[in-house]
Amino acid sequence: MSLGDEHDGQTRTRLPEGNTGDPYGTPRRPARSSRSLITVVGVVVLLIAAIAFANRGDTPGADPAKPSSDTPAKPGTAPTSATGVRPVTGRNGDIPSGFARDEQGAQSAATNYAVALGSVDMFSPERRHALVAAIADAGTLDTLQSGFDADYSENFLKQIGLDRDGGAPAGATFVSRTVPAGTKVKTYTADAAEVDVWCVGLFGLTGASSTKPVTNGWFTVSLKLKWDGSDWKVLSTAQKTGPTPVNGDNPVSGSEEIADAVKEFGGFTYAR
Repeated sequence: MSLGDEHDGQTRTRLPEGNTGDPYGTPRRPARSSRSLITVVGVVVLLIAAIAFANRGDTPGADPAKPSSDTPAKPGTAPTSATGVRPVTGRNGDIPSGFARDEQGAQSAATNYAVALGSVDMFSPERRHALVAAIADAGTLDTLQSGFDADYSENFLKQIGLDRDGGAPAGATFVSRTVPAGTKVKTYTADAAEVDVWCVGLFGLTGASSTKPVTNGWFTVSLKLKWDGSDWKVLSTAQKTGPTPVNGDNPVSGSEEIADAVKEFGGFTYAR
Protein backbone atom coordinates (compact mmCIF):
# COMPACT_ATOMS: atom_id res chain seq x y z
CA MET A 1 0.00 0.00 0.00
CA SER A 2 1.43 3.42 -0.89
CA LEU A 3 0.73 6.75 0.67
CA GLY A 4 -0.99 7.76 -2.54
CA ASP A 5 -3.74 5.26 -1.75
CA GLU A 6 -4.68 7.24 1.34
CA HIS A 7 -6.38 10.23 -0.33
CA ASP A 8 -3.53 12.46 -1.48
CA GLY A 9 -1.02 11.04 0.92
CA GLN A 10 -2.98 11.68 4.15
CA THR A 11 -4.33 9.15 6.59
CA ARG A 12 -7.50 10.55 8.14
CA THR A 13 -8.88 9.50 11.51
CA ARG A 14 -12.44 10.49 12.42
CA LEU A 15 -12.59 11.86 15.95
CA PRO A 16 -15.69 11.75 18.20
CA GLU A 17 -17.95 14.70 17.59
CA GLY A 18 -20.25 14.56 20.63
CA ASN A 19 -24.00 14.35 20.32
CA THR A 20 -24.76 17.55 18.38
CA GLY A 21 -24.99 15.83 15.01
CA ASP A 22 -22.89 18.65 13.45
CA PRO A 23 -19.51 17.30 12.39
CA TYR A 24 -18.12 20.86 12.04
CA GLY A 25 -19.49 22.11 15.34
CA THR A 26 -17.49 22.29 18.55
CA PRO A 27 -17.21 18.74 19.76
CA ARG A 28 -17.90 17.98 23.34
CA ARG A 29 -14.69 16.85 25.05
CA PRO A 30 -15.35 13.51 26.74
CA ALA A 31 -14.06 13.00 30.20
CA ARG A 32 -10.95 10.72 30.15
CA SER A 33 -8.64 9.57 32.83
CA SER A 34 -4.85 9.86 32.33
CA ARG A 35 -4.66 6.07 31.93
CA SER A 36 -7.16 6.22 29.04
CA LEU A 37 -5.11 8.95 27.37
CA ILE A 38 -1.93 6.92 27.60
CA THR A 39 -3.72 3.92 26.11
CA VAL A 40 -5.04 5.98 23.17
CA VAL A 41 -1.60 7.49 22.48
CA GLY A 42 -0.06 4.03 22.52
CA VAL A 43 -2.63 2.73 20.04
CA VAL A 44 -2.03 5.70 17.70
CA VAL A 45 1.75 5.21 17.82
CA LEU A 46 1.36 1.52 16.98
CA LEU A 47 -1.04 2.37 14.16
CA ILE A 48 1.42 4.89 12.64
CA ALA A 49 4.26 2.37 12.90
CA ALA A 50 2.13 -0.31 11.21
CA ILE A 51 1.21 2.04 8.35
CA ALA A 52 4.85 3.09 7.86
CA PHE A 53 5.96 -0.54 7.83
CA ALA A 54 3.27 -1.50 5.30
CA ASN A 55 4.19 1.41 3.04
CA ARG A 56 7.82 0.27 2.82
CA GLY A 57 6.79 -2.57 0.53
CA ASP A 58 9.72 -4.81 1.52
CA THR A 59 10.87 -7.03 4.31
CA PRO A 60 12.97 -5.98 7.29
CA GLY A 61 16.66 -5.76 6.45
CA ALA A 62 16.05 -5.83 2.67
CA ASP A 63 18.09 -3.57 0.41
CA PRO A 64 15.64 -1.15 -1.28
CA ALA A 65 18.01 -0.85 -4.24
CA LYS A 66 17.65 -4.54 -5.02
CA PRO A 67 14.51 -6.05 -6.57
CA SER A 68 12.68 -8.63 -4.52
CA SER A 69 12.47 -12.25 -5.55
CA ASP A 70 8.93 -11.53 -6.77
CA THR A 71 10.13 -8.89 -9.26
CA PRO A 72 9.64 -10.24 -12.79
CA ALA A 73 12.83 -10.69 -14.79
CA LYS A 74 13.48 -8.34 -17.69
CA PRO A 75 12.68 -9.82 -21.08
CA GLY A 76 15.62 -10.95 -23.22
CA THR A 77 17.12 -8.48 -25.67
CA ALA A 78 15.68 -8.77 -29.15
CA PRO A 79 18.18 -9.51 -31.94
CA THR A 80 17.50 -6.13 -33.53
CA SER A 81 17.85 -4.09 -30.36
CA ALA A 82 20.81 -1.81 -29.84
CA THR A 83 23.41 -3.30 -27.53
CA GLY A 84 26.44 -2.01 -25.71
CA VAL A 85 28.16 -1.48 -22.39
CA ARG A 86 30.23 1.65 -22.89
CA PRO A 87 30.94 4.15 -25.69
CA VAL A 88 34.42 5.23 -26.65
CA THR A 89 35.62 8.70 -25.67
CA GLY A 90 38.85 9.00 -27.65
CA ARG A 91 39.27 10.73 -30.99
CA ASN A 92 41.82 10.35 -33.78
CA GLY A 93 41.07 13.42 -35.82
CA ASP A 94 37.36 13.18 -36.61
CA ILE A 95 37.24 9.42 -36.04
CA PRO A 96 36.45 7.77 -32.68
CA SER A 97 39.27 5.68 -31.20
CA GLY A 98 40.05 3.56 -28.17
CA PHE A 99 37.62 0.71 -28.88
CA ALA A 100 37.36 -2.19 -26.46
CA ARG A 101 39.39 -5.33 -27.07
CA ASP A 102 36.40 -7.60 -27.49
CA GLU A 103 33.85 -8.50 -30.15
CA GLN A 104 31.72 -5.50 -29.35
CA GLY A 105 34.70 -3.18 -29.69
CA ALA A 106 35.62 -4.73 -33.04
CA GLN A 107 32.05 -4.22 -34.30
CA SER A 108 32.05 -0.61 -33.16
CA ALA A 109 35.44 0.06 -34.76
CA ALA A 110 34.38 -1.54 -38.05
CA THR A 111 31.14 0.46 -38.09
CA ASN A 112 32.87 3.79 -37.52
CA TYR A 113 35.50 2.97 -40.11
CA ALA A 114 32.84 2.03 -42.68
CA VAL A 115 31.16 5.40 -42.09
CA ALA A 116 34.48 7.23 -42.52
CA LEU A 117 35.41 5.29 -45.66
CA GLY A 118 32.03 6.16 -47.20
CA SER A 119 32.23 9.88 -46.47
CA VAL A 120 32.96 12.87 -48.72
CA ASP A 121 36.45 13.08 -47.18
CA MET A 122 37.52 10.11 -49.27
CA PHE A 123 37.13 12.20 -52.44
CA SER A 124 39.66 14.82 -51.34
CA PRO A 125 43.28 13.56 -51.63
CA GLU A 126 44.46 15.51 -48.59
CA ARG A 127 41.56 14.54 -46.34
CA ARG A 128 41.62 10.94 -47.60
CA HIS A 129 45.28 10.49 -46.70
CA ALA A 130 44.67 11.82 -43.18
CA LEU A 131 41.60 9.61 -42.74
CA VAL A 132 43.28 6.42 -43.91
CA ALA A 133 46.35 7.14 -41.78
CA ALA A 134 44.07 7.40 -38.73
CA ILE A 135 42.41 4.00 -39.16
CA ALA A 136 44.99 1.82 -40.98
CA ASP A 137 47.38 -0.62 -39.38
CA ALA A 138 50.95 0.59 -39.74
CA GLY A 139 51.91 -2.55 -41.66
CA THR A 140 49.28 -2.01 -44.36
CA LEU A 141 49.06 1.81 -44.46
CA ASP A 142 51.04 2.23 -47.68
CA THR A 143 49.07 -0.51 -49.43
CA LEU A 144 45.74 0.98 -48.40
CA GLN A 145 46.78 4.50 -49.35
CA SER A 146 47.92 3.51 -52.83
CA GLY A 147 44.80 1.39 -53.37
CA PHE A 148 42.43 4.19 -52.41
CA ASP A 149 44.40 6.71 -54.49
CA ALA A 150 43.85 4.46 -57.51
CA ASP A 151 40.14 4.09 -56.74
CA TYR A 152 39.62 7.82 -56.34
CA SER A 153 41.62 8.85 -59.36
CA GLU A 154 41.28 12.24 -61.03
CA ASN A 155 39.50 10.58 -63.93
CA PHE A 156 36.95 8.95 -61.59
CA LEU A 157 36.29 12.27 -59.83
CA LYS A 158 35.67 13.89 -63.20
CA GLN A 159 33.19 11.18 -64.16
CA ILE A 160 31.05 11.84 -61.09
CA GLY A 161 31.17 15.61 -61.57
CA LEU A 162 33.88 16.64 -59.08
CA ASP A 163 37.13 18.54 -59.56
CA ARG A 164 40.52 17.03 -58.79
CA ASP A 165 40.23 18.06 -55.13
CA GLY A 166 36.80 16.48 -54.70
CA GLY A 167 34.93 19.76 -54.93
CA ALA A 168 31.42 20.04 -56.35
CA PRO A 169 30.45 22.46 -59.13
CA ALA A 170 29.14 25.90 -58.19
CA GLY A 171 25.56 25.73 -56.96
CA ALA A 172 25.71 21.99 -56.28
CA THR A 173 26.24 19.89 -53.15
CA PHE A 174 28.11 16.61 -53.27
CA VAL A 175 26.55 13.89 -51.12
CA SER A 176 28.32 10.75 -49.95
CA ARG A 177 27.05 9.35 -46.68
CA THR A 178 27.08 5.83 -45.26
CA VAL A 179 24.50 4.77 -42.66
CA PRO A 180 25.09 1.40 -40.93
CA ALA A 181 22.14 -0.92 -40.46
CA GLY A 182 23.92 -3.72 -38.60
CA THR A 183 27.11 -5.67 -38.06
CA LYS A 184 28.17 -9.30 -38.12
CA VAL A 185 31.37 -10.76 -36.69
CA LYS A 186 32.69 -13.36 -39.13
CA THR A 187 35.84 -14.26 -37.18
CA TYR A 188 37.28 -13.02 -33.91
CA THR A 189 40.34 -13.50 -31.72
CA ALA A 190 41.88 -11.14 -29.21
CA ASP A 191 44.32 -9.96 -31.90
CA ALA A 192 42.30 -10.02 -35.13
CA ALA A 193 38.73 -9.77 -36.34
CA GLU A 194 36.74 -9.76 -39.54
CA VAL A 195 33.50 -7.80 -39.41
CA ASP A 196 30.78 -7.20 -42.00
CA VAL A 197 28.87 -3.91 -41.82
CA TRP A 198 25.54 -3.77 -43.63
CA CYS A 199 24.89 -0.24 -44.85
CA VAL A 200 22.67 2.03 -46.88
CA GLY A 201 24.41 4.87 -48.69
CA LEU A 202 23.51 8.22 -50.24
CA PHE A 203 25.53 9.32 -53.25
CA GLY A 204 25.31 11.98 -55.95
CA LEU A 205 25.13 15.68 -56.71
CA THR A 206 22.28 18.04 -55.91
CA GLY A 207 21.48 20.99 -58.13
CA ALA A 208 19.11 21.84 -60.95
CA SER A 209 21.73 21.05 -63.61
CA SER A 210 23.04 17.85 -62.01
CA THR A 211 23.16 14.76 -64.18
CA LYS A 212 24.19 12.65 -61.16
CA PRO A 213 21.19 12.98 -58.80
CA VAL A 214 21.46 11.69 -55.26
CA THR A 215 20.49 8.02 -55.09
CA ASN A 216 20.53 5.42 -52.35
CA GLY A 217 21.95 1.94 -52.40
CA TRP A 218 22.50 -1.00 -50.08
CA PHE A 219 25.87 -2.68 -49.65
CA THR A 220 28.04 -4.60 -47.19
CA VAL A 221 31.53 -3.48 -46.20
CA SER A 222 33.90 -6.21 -44.98
CA LEU A 223 36.80 -5.07 -42.81
CA LYS A 224 39.71 -7.10 -41.53
CA LEU A 225 40.99 -5.62 -38.29
CA LYS A 226 44.10 -6.06 -36.18
CA TRP A 227 44.66 -5.16 -32.55
CA ASP A 228 47.76 -2.93 -32.48
CA GLY A 229 48.17 -2.88 -28.69
CA SER A 230 45.78 -0.02 -28.01
CA ASP A 231 43.08 -0.05 -30.68
CA TRP A 232 41.58 -1.88 -33.66
CA LYS A 233 43.16 -0.93 -37.00
CA VAL A 234 42.24 -1.77 -40.58
CA LEU A 235 44.22 -4.36 -42.51
CA SER A 236 41.99 -4.49 -45.60
CA THR A 237 38.51 -3.62 -46.85
CA ALA A 238 36.11 -5.03 -49.43
CA GLN A 239 32.58 -4.19 -50.52
CA LYS A 240 29.69 -6.03 -52.15
CA THR A 241 26.15 -5.09 -53.13
CA GLY A 242 23.19 -5.83 -50.84
CA PRO A 243 21.32 -7.25 -49.08
CA THR A 244 18.79 -4.89 -50.64
CA PRO A 245 15.18 -4.55 -49.40
CA VAL A 246 12.22 -3.68 -51.62
CA ASN A 247 11.96 0.03 -52.28
CA GLY A 248 9.09 1.80 -50.54
CA ASP A 249 6.55 4.06 -52.20
CA ASN A 250 7.84 7.30 -50.69
CA PRO A 251 7.64 10.24 -53.11
CA VAL A 252 11.03 11.39 -54.36
CA SER A 253 12.22 14.69 -52.86
CA GLY A 254 13.50 17.53 -54.96
CA SER A 255 17.17 18.35 -55.33
CA GLU A 256 16.94 21.43 -53.13
CA GLU A 257 15.25 19.51 -50.32
CA ILE A 258 17.97 16.86 -50.42
CA ALA A 259 20.70 19.51 -50.35
CA ASP A 260 19.08 21.21 -47.35
CA ALA A 261 18.71 17.90 -45.53
CA VAL A 262 22.39 17.03 -46.01
CA LYS A 263 23.42 20.42 -44.64
CA GLU A 264 20.96 20.46 -41.74
CA PHE A 265 21.14 16.83 -40.59
CA GLY A 266 24.57 15.96 -39.27
CA GLY A 267 25.95 12.45 -39.49
CA PHE A 268 26.74 10.17 -36.55
CA THR A 269 29.67 8.36 -35.07
CA TYR A 270 28.88 4.90 -33.81
CA ALA A 271 29.99 3.05 -30.68
CA ARG A 272 28.16 0.18 -29.01
